Amino acid sequence: MANKFSALRQQMSPESQGRARAKAQAMLAEMPLNELRQARGLSQKMLAEVLHVQQPSIAKMEKRTDMYLSTLRSHIEAMGGELEVVARFPDGAVKISNFSDLGSSAAV
Repeated sequence: MANKFSALRQQMSPESQGRARAKAQAMLAEMPLNELRQARGLSQKMLAEVLHVQQPSIAKMEKRTDMYLSTLRSHIEAMGGELEVVARFPDGAVKISNFSDLGSSAAV
C-alpha cells in the first residue's frame, strides 16, 4: 500500500525536511522555458494565442538554446513575468539595464 507523501515527510527529521525544502526551492529557481510555462499552468496553445503566433512557434522557441532577448522578454511577459538580465561575479551581481528599454512589441 502506498504512503501519503505528507506522512513520509512527517517521519523525516527537521534537518532532512529543511534540506528537502531547500533542494525543492533550488529546483524551482532554475528551469527550462517549457517547464516554466507548465508550472505557470499554461499550454503552448494558450501562450501562442497571447503572443499572436501559431503553437508550433512556441514549441520551436522552447527548444532553442539561443534567441534574441526581445523574444525571450515577450515570452516571459506573456506568462505574466518580467525578464531581468543579471551578470554574476565572484564579488557580487549586477543587473544589466540596457535591455529594460526593449519594447514588448518586438517580433517573436
